[in-house]
Amino acid sequence: MKTKKIIILGDGMADEPCDMFDGLTPIEAASTPAIDKLAKMGRNGLLKTVPNGFHPGSEIAHLSLLGYNLPDVFEGRGVLEAASMGIDIAPDEMAMRCNLICIDENGLIKNHSAGHISTEEADELIKSLNKELNDGLASFYTGVSYRHLLKVKNADKRIDCVPPHDVPGSVADEMLVKPEVQDAQPTADYINSLIKKSQKILKNHPVNLRRIAEGKDPANSIWPWSPGYKPAMRTMNEMFGIEKGYVISAVDLINGIGVYAGLTPIHVEGATGLYDTNYEGKVEAALNALRNGADFVFLHIEASDEAGHEGDAELKKKTIENLDSRVVAPILRVLSEFEEDVDLAVLPDHPTPCKIRTHTANPVPFIIYKKGSSPDSVSEYSERKAADGAYGLMSGDEFIKEFFK
Repeated sequence: MKTKKIIILGDGMADEPCDMFDGLTPIEAASTPAIDKLAKMGRNGLLKTVPNGFHPGSEIAHLSLLGYNLPDVFEGRGVLEAASMGIDIAPDEMAMRCNLICIDENGLIKNHSAGHISTEEADELIKSLNKELNDGLASFYTGVSYRHLLKVKNADKRIDCVPPHDVPGSVADEMLVKPEVQDAQPTADYINSLIKKSQKILKNHPVNLRRIAEGKDPANSIWPWSPGYKPAMRTMNEMFGIEKGYVISAVDLINGIGVYAGLTPIHVEGATGLYDTNYEGKVEAALNALRNGADFVFLHIEASDEAGHEGDAELKKKTIENLDSRVVAPILRVLSEFEEDVDLAVLPDHPTPCKIRTHTANPVPFIIYKKGSSPDSVSEYSERKAADGAYGLMSGDEFIKEFFK
């Protein structure tokens, strides 16, 4: 009987020592009996998910940990999210992630999420932008919350775009798009003109006037970034023989990676990508997939990453405890009753330290549990403890090859 496999990924869960936790990381400060039990049962290590020379974004880390060679396949977030949204990218089109952000009265980037605007509000804004700015070259598509898609025809992807979550508090005009080569100057100028025009359209939009009246941050600018063309990726079936695999996430980026990897997205009602996400619904969807013939499930939980971007260490600790009690614990309990063997891994994609509110490229702690394998000496899960695990330090496709071995 074929062994089933599930990866539980707590996005951005790894961190650095925090003063408020007396030098412990949020993982170390959190109560995580289920994950600690898994660490004690399994084998542990650290994984370098961000290859040298690459920005430590979730798209880079996820592609790397799933076994892809980044120089061969990476084409930016936009094309990956487009796949999740069912939007095709033509040969003459460039796709970009398009955030709705909040810029304060001093021209500083207040946050990357427009105060975590609702999808319903964002949809009104994106439709208005598409009506006003669709000039035959640009087109906008609604995603989830603040995360949307911009397609541009006949564009040059050789432009330097700053991810907004990397630069909270920065002067927005100083972070605008810059060309990497002279031929890309027209594309940079065009994207920047869209940003400026969006600010005029959004300033007095009824959605934003309502949000301001309610004391919420307005979505008063677009912020396109991570440009690319349609990628060519091998499926996980081609790489590892996964015949029936699923991805469960509230984030279009992760679902899009799943689509290119040959995994079927399962959309769970109430999955928000925040601390209030529908943990139980995601768990039930994962277990049902395993019950109904899935070889592999990739279960992605975004909440810890968003808490890290907010710089809220206490909230991040809470999201880790939720991952433990509301995801890992019930999955372990049910899998213990399965007739089939199920291999299980738990890890983040990258650290999102609360102190700096953005991603780093530091290695992340991981657990691999396979029934019958000899455990190592690690008795609890953390960045520091994992360094003493049997796997040591892995990088690139070493983790996924070990997991599917």
